[in-house]
Amino acid sequence: VQLQASGGGLVQAGGSLRLSCAASGLTLSYYGMGWFRQAPGKEREFAAAISGTGGSTYYADSVRGRFTIVRDNAKSTVYLQMNSLKPEDTAVYYCAAMSRAYNIGNYFGDLRAYNYWGQGTQVTVSS
Repeated sequence: VQLQASGGGLVQAGGSLRLSCAASGLTLSYYGMGWFRQAPGKEREFAAAISGTGGSTYYADSVRGRFTIVRDNAKSTVYLQMNSLKPEDTAVYYCAAMSRAYNIGNYFGDLRAYNYWGQGTQVTVSS
């Protein structure tokens, strides 16, 4: 199993970025998917998650209304559209896959519930 995150970069406050997470070695529809982020000196935190079918989405309060998670199972890819970016969104963003997709509603924010992790992509928001 491999998760390849991409799309990070440097953007000014108020700008937008779209992150992609390309999955291989698994049938993506069987997996709940999440995005987490880790800022320097801080613990990794939950940002957004989506159920296997894409019918349910979950967001941290800090990103709700600005970030949107979607998935394209046919392309084995999950996206995180990030709008109205703030300097405090600066972090390395990681995508993760949860093998028991039916658990996503209960455990979407729990790092321990995810089985596979991508390598991370850096997002830097300048003020």
